[in-house]
Amino acid sequence: MADIVNLNRFRKQKARAEKEVKAEENRVRYGRTKAEKHKASREADIEAARLDAHRREAADRDGGEPEGA
Repeated sequence: MADIVNLNRFRKQKARAEKEVKAEENRVRYGRTKAEKHKASREADIEAARLDAHRREAADRDGGEPEGA
């Protein structure tokens, strides 16, 4: 007597395997390592701090004290 085979299970299993292969290719192609992400975050923080340090005060933007004072 033949065993009953659930074709849906094999179809889903094949789809999962194909999806995993594609995910692995995408990780290699587009992924960044944890160190690269940390470095980019640190560089962004340093750049933001540099920009904040060079920010002008509100009075400087208007040219100092208001006229007529």
